[in-house]
Amino acid sequence: MNDQTPYEHLTPETVLTAVEKLCGRATGAIFALNSYENRVYEVELEEGEPVIVKFYRPNRWDKSTIAEEHTFALELAAYEIPVVPPLVFDNQTLFEHNEYLYTIYPKRGGRPFEVRTKEDLRQLGRLLARLHNVGATSTFKHRPALTVDSFGWQNVTFLEQSGIIPLDMRESFSAVAHQVLEMADNVWGGSKYSLRLHGDCHPGNILVAQEPFLVDLDDCVSGPAVQDIWMLLSGEEGELAEQMTTLLEGYQQLRDFDMAELRLVEVLRALRMIHYSAWLARRWNDPTFPKNFPFFAKQDYWQKVVLNLKEQMAAISHPTSF
Repeated sequence: MNDQTPYEHLTPETVLTAVEKLCGRATGAIFALNSYENRVYEVELEEGEPVIVKFYRPNRWDKSTIAEEHTFALELAAYEIPVVPPLVFDNQTLFEHNEYLYTIYPKRGGRPFEVRTKEDLRQLGRLLARLHNVGATSTFKHRPALTVDSFGWQNVTFLEQSGIIPLDMRESFSAVAHQVLEMADNVWGGSKYSLRLHGDCHPGNILVAQEPFLVDLDDCVSGPAVQDIWMLLSGEEGELAEQMTTLLEGYQQLRDFDMAELRLVEVLRALRMIHYSAWLARRWNDPTFPKNFPFFAKQDYWQKVVLNLKEQMAAISHPTSF
């Protein structure tokens, strides 16, 4: 399958046939949902509620890695953690049609979660503690681990070799990226984290119906617990510290938290910046990406990346006092 046009054969007929193999006849109504990495559609059925079908990007994850994501989601659901697990058909959750791996999910509506009160933050803390209590009962064997090497050094090496960085920005980027990652290595030290995490726990992946629930475990990884916390906070330094304290009040009602992990927050922020640029570079041959991210290959973008990484060097040196 062509990595540059991985979805060229994913026609409406292919989508409908894949769904009907498992769910019965569809009405023909298909609605594309927002997703750059995979392809996700709501499909209306002649009988029963609509379903969500997710087609995994070819050549990204292998079957074992995807199956481990599904196992984690089902395990969380079995412990009544509010997530949206895949539907199970004949003891399977992952299927293949026309070389595409796909999964069916129930449709679950909700509104974006908004933090309005301190109790909202405590509620988030309790939700994440419950997730991590389940995450701690086993370890991933196939999913990646979040480390300075996997999210930092490997991505920087890829970017340096990709040719995507404008020529007059390459030296500046490499210099500051290497400095940031050397600092990150020093902060991270020899610590190893095997906790199973959501991995991409930003506000967009938390919805509310009757209660908050988590969606999209596509990026679940092993790593430090604080990875599922820091992206939920926003504001100036004083606000961040107050929000962290309040969220951890809820978290520690149900699970201990290693306060030493707070030193990783600015490191994790830097790793996310680098990982994001490398993700765009890896997908640049997919025509969807230049269309939706036209700024990426321009000098202004890379100037901003260098500036942001320099700011992260200062933040790592003088982290927020949580």
